[in-house]
Amino acid sequence: MLLILRSLILAVMLLLSFVFGGLFCLIRPRHRDNVHMFAKIFSFAAPVLGIKVIVRKPEVKTEEPCVFLANHQNNFDMFTHTAAVPKGTVSLGKKSLAWVPFFGQIYWLSGNILIDRKNRSRAFDTMAQTAKKIKEKCLSIWIFPEGTRSRGKGLLPFKSGAFHTAIEAGVSMVPVLASNQGHIKLNRWNNGVVIIEMMDPIETKGLAKSQVKELSSRIHTMMSARLTQLNLEATALMAK
Repeated sequence: MLLILRSLILAVMLLLSFVFGGLFCLIRPRHRDNVHMFAKIFSFAAPVLGIKVIVRKPEVKTEEPCVFLANHQNNFDMFTHTAAVPKGTVSLGKKSLAWVPFFGQIYWLSGNILIDRKNRSRAFDTMAQTAKKIKEKCLSIWIFPEGTRSRGKGLLPFKSGAFHTAIEAGVSMVPVLASNQGHIKLNRWNNGVVIIEMMDPIETKGLAKSQVKELSSRIHTMMSARLTQLNLEATALMAK
């Protein structure tokens, strides 16, 4: 019964957000704050799903654009990670999303960037254009560097695109971690705690493209270690 009720409420919430959000995007297509607006709306669904989301951000805030590196676990990212998406931020998604009826068109109208991962040449062109947009429009980019869902199997290997983009644009990289979400079930009343932590910025100015592999490995190690700590903390909070 709870599964059916939650599914219906979630469906209605998403439908209303797409309808009214879509109309808003038609008024101001590809505006730099459209994605933030949708993110806030989606994050409101977390309590409906029985999830308590705790968001932590660095004490020292910067207005400078950056590349956010978020871990990608499952579809619940849409309701947890979104609580941390700041203004002036757009995401990078696969080009095939454009063919998803209604959602794909709104995704593009929101200002998000589509990339053709199957075409290496076009993918590099898109990343170069993304770096240009970061500098010219003062945009931050939200990227899932794993490129696919981890399904709770820890942090998967990173693809290099996000790191090339950050170095090309000369902006910091900000790791964003969500603690384990594998326990979340729609038919469970209390789905516990998910901690979203935005780590301190990592500077890329002065780095060369030849240092992408080292930078990626260093950040992966940092994020993986911190994710283990967050998982333990979230588990302890749920046990109380």
